[in-house]
Amino acid sequence: MKTSIFLGTVAATTLMAGAGMADTLADVKARGELNCGVNTGLVGFAAPDANGNWTGFDVDICKAVAAAVLGDPTKVKYVPTTGQTRFTALSSGEVDLLARNSTWTFSRDTDLKLDFVGVNYYDGQGFMVRKDLGVTSAKELDGATVCIQTGTTTELNLADYFKANNMSYQPVNIDSNAEGEQQYMAGACDAYTTDASGLAATRAAFADPENHIILPEIISKEPLGPAVRHGDNNWGDIVRWTLYALIAAEEYGITSANVEELATSSQNPEVQRLLGVTDELGAMIGLDKDWAKRAIMASGNYGEIFAANIGEQTPIGLARGLNAQWTQGGLMYAMPFR
Repeated sequence: MKTSIFLGTVAATTLMAGAGMADTLADVKARGELNCGVNTGLVGFAAPDANGNWTGFDVDICKAVAAAVLGDPTKVKYVPTTGQTRFTALSSGEVDLLARNSTWTFSRDTDLKLDFVGVNYYDGQGFMVRKDLGVTSAKELDGATVCIQTGTTTELNLADYFKANNMSYQPVNIDSNAEGEQQYMAGACDAYTTDASGLAATRAAFADPENHIILPEIISKEPLGPAVRHGDNNWGDIVRWTLYALIAAEEYGITSANVEELATSSQNPEVQRLLGVTDELGAMIGLDKDWAKRAIMASGNYGEIFAANIGEQTPIGLARGLNAQWTQGGLMYAMPFR
């Protein structure tokens, strides 16, 4: 039994290493399309409409990368993945990039041979209950049934939290947010737990969102970000610096509307480097000088993307909080473009 487990591990490692050694940039350019792994459907983050058009916070990361690499934000094939299939899809090469509410953890970074290129949303796990349940704190959930997605950090955090507080619970295992929503609405569980942003997105889709409350406790750190395979460092650099370009653009006041104007008028050396006016940074990662300009034009800077998909003026209604710029008391901080 030990031998078969060992061989299985070697085979899996070999598969992932082989996928990682590929030149993803060349593959994407030859294919003319970016294969982007996304959620099966979470409004505000990644969800298709009735015509199959995908929109959302994570979807806009895919679009930005496609714009940077292929010159066209529409050249994306969206591959729906569940909590259990997402990492296999990336490791096997089915997708080039995973942009799917995924938490950056030690084991995923090392044991699964993934590279998280940055954080696009600082989150934490919470709980949602029906208002008529009469619960105002997660510490009142002793003995509750809890809907939980398998194959997630959420599953592990839930066990840790209840153990630490000497409480018991009955898990109701689900494979996707859609199933979790159905089970919760059908009364199969007293509470639904996932990232707080996911709870807000799920509640916003209810016919009666006012009858459901998100409890105040945040029981974990969930740094969510895009991931690529270990081994293809140049591709990782492309995705990483595309994300940083969106974050830096907000800091420097570059928007989808004024990017062209600032490319010719800005006297800020950092803006000039970012927008390809000086220094030819694109050549260092195998792209042209306008790669970052196109990424910003695709859906806007980080702040525009946040506001349009999940911000306070949307039904999801998320405040910036930790996801504000570092100059505004948040954690969003792009590495220097120089």
